[in-house]
Amino acid sequence: MEKKPHFVRREFLPREVSSISLALLLVAVLLLNALLYLYLNKFYNSLGRVETDPGLCPFGHFKLGAVKNCSPWLSCEAINREVRKLKRVGEGAVKKVFLSEWKEKKVVLSQLTNSELKEDFLHGLKMLKALQSKHVVRLLGYCEQQFTILTEYHPLGSLRGLNETLHIPKYKGMNTWHRRLMLAIDYVSVIRYLHSSPLGTLVMCDSNDLDKVLSQYLLTSDFHILVNDLDALPLVNRSAGRLVKCGHRELRGEFVAPEQRWPYGEDVPFEDDLMPPYDEKTDIWKIPDVSNFFLGHVEGSDIVRLHLFDIHAACKKKDPAERPSAQEVLDTYRKVLTLLIREAAVPGTREML
Repeated sequence: MEKKPHFVRREFLPREVSSISLALLLVAVLLLNALLYLYLNKFYNSLGRVETDPGLCPFGHFKLGAVKNCSPWLSCEAINREVRKLKRVGEGAVKKVFLSEWKEKKVVLSQLTNSELKEDFLHGLKMLKALQSKHVVRLLGYCEQQFTILTEYHPLGSLRGLNETLHIPKYKGMNTWHRRLMLAIDYVSVIRYLHSSPLGTLVMCDSNDLDKVLSQYLLTSDFHILVNDLDALPLVNRSAGRLVKCGHRELRGEFVAPEQRWPYGEDVPFEDDLMPPYDEKTDIWKIPDVSNFFLGHVEGSDIVRLHLFDIHAACKKKDPAERPSAQEVLDTYRKVLTLLIREAAVPGTREML
């Protein structure tokens, strides 16, 4: 009796199925990584505010809004003739600030408040002129004789109003861990810029408490940060043995760095001449507290804090020499942003692999 051939149906084994699935997953991850690379590259160039800014004018010039041509800084005569005050919007120890108008555009006019502080005012103007960049509010003009400075207007105001702004319906979509971390990156970018500025290593001295720090920065309409107040910005020059002291009064509290506090105990009265100077690492000490404010309490912010724990612990080293540089902090922040965007794009990828 002739045997009929048996047709055996070949079935994929579970291991073969698993291998194919894994291969497809790896291909998908590689493609996603490529897309993330392109996205983040564009992200850092547009939202991350890289150092070079083709929109900046040559020194001594400015442009506002969509205007293509650069104009020279306004002189005393031009300010007096063309700028109209609208209302006073703020006043500090050094300056009073007026919302003003120039050629139908809103601008900010700052004038000296106390003649005894004119050196601080002129120092701030000097810094503002020398440090014009994407990190610094745009200078439009000045008049040294009348102690007047004209700068660009930013309607969202200082960073003190950040949380209130994020509760406005128009901006609620910005109230995410991602956008808040970007603000922290912007802040550290400013500190890094000051520590490696064209003038040398500058220390942000108007920063004795969180509220004071936030008042020194502006929030732009596209949600970036600009430093606005440069009145107290002394220079560190290690090669010349020059360190700094932020003012002539005793500083207290956990917000300021340990080296900024009186080191000789309560029994010894404070004397400015006996207070040791310090360097730019005081700014590094304050970064975790400022970033904690930026991160807020939105969904995902605790995960960000967890990823930043080690670098923030390093920022709080008692010995200033053991703290990281602003560049190292910035690099870590950017790596954390990249990692968290990748994990958010492919949830559970780590477990699948």
